[in-house]
Amino acid sequence: MGQKFEPINCAIIGCGNISEIYIENILRFSNLNLVACADIIKEKAEEKGRKYNIEVSDVENILQSNDVQLIVNLTNPLSHFDVSIQSLKHGKHVYSEKPLALTFEQACLLLETAKKNHLFIGCAPDTFLGGSWQTARKIVDDNWIGKPLSSFAFMLCRGHESWHPSPEFYYQKGGGPLFDMGPYYLTSLIFLLGPVKSVFASGKTNFNTRTITSQPKYGQKIHVEVPTDIHAILSFANGVICTLIMSFDTWSHHLPFIEIHGETGSLSLPDPNQFGGKIFFYNQFKKEWSEFPTCFDYFTNMRGLGISDMAHAIQTNSPYCATGELALHIVEIMEGIHKSIEEKQIISLKTSVSRPNLLSFEPLNYMPQ
Repeated sequence: MGQKFEPINCAIIGCGNISEIYIENILRFSNLNLVACADIIKEKAEEKGRKYNIEVSDVENILQSNDVQLIVNLTNPLSHFDVSIQSLKHGKHVYSEKPLALTFEQACLLLETAKKNHLFIGCAPDTFLGGSWQTARKIVDDNWIGKPLSSFAFMLCRGHESWHPSPEFYYQKGGGPLFDMGPYYLTSLIFLLGPVKSVFASGKTNFNTRTITSQPKYGQKIHVEVPTDIHAILSFANGVICTLIMSFDTWSHHLPFIEIHGETGSLSLPDPNQFGGKIFFYNQFKKEWSEFPTCFDYFTNMRGLGISDMAHAIQTNSPYCATGELALHIVEIMEGIHKSIEEKQIISLKTSVSRPNLLSFEPLNYMPQ
């Protein structure tokens, strides 16, 4: 039998919308022990504490606690860097919601601090650990479509002011369709194709103000500070060229989420914001699209799977998938796209990263409901 390890004690900082699914899943992993939660708005933490029987604390007490080994940073993206850097300085491992930071400089400092203090750092999204994406990776690796040649990725919607209770951030610096949804698309693309070496982009802000139509801020105006319609060309190190379009200015469309086209066939892939979804395959012999059967676990919303994988790595000093290095590369890509829009030139990237491995730790660590 393998060595048994004590669960990693973790605490959540940030109890907003996304925290619910994280809490539900963390409580189902046997290698994680959720000991506390905190939020700058104490009522939010108290609500989660009552619902899930979790101790409610404040940020400073959590950071000072000797019982907490890992911080799950679910704060607003504007606060990701501050909470993560303080957690690392207090000797805590960190797993952050995306993006890792709002600037490449900040993201680099987080990785340097983690390395200096011999700590693990990971970052969402972990949707690429889902069964559909693991299957897609196997399809690419097993040469079902031949050598990948090109790719297309599309995320187009009308923005978040119609449904999100506090949509202001999505139109401020660090927001926009790229920093909000880009990590899902870029993570999946890098998982399948490898690192990006350069970017070239054009973008614009079609509406200088947006009107909130959701509650409780119905009718309030938002000043838009970022490009909301972005068209980018990603040049991958393996020679693949990808067209990436991300927009908050589109009412509807018939475009796919992600497609990869190779020498002998093509793949059409599901929403990278999900763990599962249908995969469609086309090859030069059959000459028609057909659904490809999936062959891995995890198809429902398993946000937190990356945390459990990282906890396993902490326990065994082994590799994990949703690494800080991967998140750093994604931050540089996104910052490079915005820089390309401003400077109207190709931006070469400084970082590179290996494709994450397939999820290797056994789902025996998972306790189903």
